[in-house]
Amino acid sequence: MTLTRSSPIARTSTLKPARTRKCAVKGCGNRFQPRSMTHKACSPTCAEVVAVAERKRLAAKLVAADRADTRAKLAKFKRRPQYVAEAQEAFNAYIRERDRDQPCICCGSFAAAGEGSLVGGGWDAGHYISRGHASHLRFDERNVHKQRKGCNKPGGTTRAKYRAGLVGRYGEQYVADLEALEYAPPSRDLTVEELVRIKETYRAKLRELKREAA
Repeated sequence: MTLTRSSPIARTSTLKPARTRKCAVKGCGNRFQPRSMTHKACSPTCAEVVAVAERKRLAAKLVAADRADTRAKLAKFKRRPQYVAEAQEAFNAYIRERDRDQPCICCGSFAAAGEGSLVGGGWDAGHYISRGHASHLRFDERNVHKQRKGCNKPGGTTRAKYRAGLVGRYGEQYVADLEALEYAPPSRDLTVEELVRIKETYRAKLRELKREAA
């Protein structure tokens, strides 16, 4: 028999097998024939799991949106000193983590018993050339190192000891290059956008250091 285009047998022979989809529930692995584009689960039990996950996702999205809205509203009332402080906090946290295995740059000691952790405990991120004297070196990593709180306070240590620590760790040329920047022409104040970028940059660098140390 010759099959023609109108033949029922010919039409039947060209039908494609029904497409299947893998169940969206992690660990299930069953394949099923979806009824629609939004059909993601192979059974009522898996459908409930998918529904619960979706509700949680939407709830988290709403919380994130609410937090973002709150931050945006609060930002309208923030002044530049607050942005400076936030950038400094992120920068200092990075410096302490960067130098976590190093002793105090000034006295060469590690934290004494009971002085606390790297996070605001017995350690500061101390500037060799002070922020007040050279604000353009405030966020210069070469100028800031992990320092015991006892050293980083009036009368705690001397610039000579800090300098000796830098020379011992990096060499004389390192310090000479840094000191050459001390009396550079005053730079303009950082903008709010630049301060926000500094904060975000050092938060990211801190996360990366912690991942590497884990």
